Amino acid sequence: MASEKLFGLHATALQLRSQRMMMLASNIANAATPGYKARDLDFAKALDLAQQGGSTEGAISYRVPVQASLDGNTVEMATEQTAYAENALAYRSSLSFLSGRINTLSRALKGE
Repeated sequence: MASEKLFGLHATALQLRSQRMMMLASNIANAATPGYKARDLDFAKALDLAQQGGSTEGAISYRVPVQASLDGNTVEMATEQTAYAENALAYRSSLSFLSGRINTLSRALKGE
């Protein structure tokens, strides 16, 4: 894959971080939905699966709450917000790396 050669794992990592961010945002949005089951993406496992060319579905799991709610909802806001913030920082790091790489390639193509 051409992007794999140019950008290494960072392109795949960015895509997986984006997928995880959407999942965590969905958990937060459904914090008051009775019976909603919070899900998360095991990033390391998903990256391994993606490198092997497989589906990342095996890296998605349901979160087990520390304290069960009466309505069956497994979203714990502190956990979700912390995971979201950590994932957002990692996403920005991958994005910064890719941006730098693209700028370097652009300068090289322009002969600067």
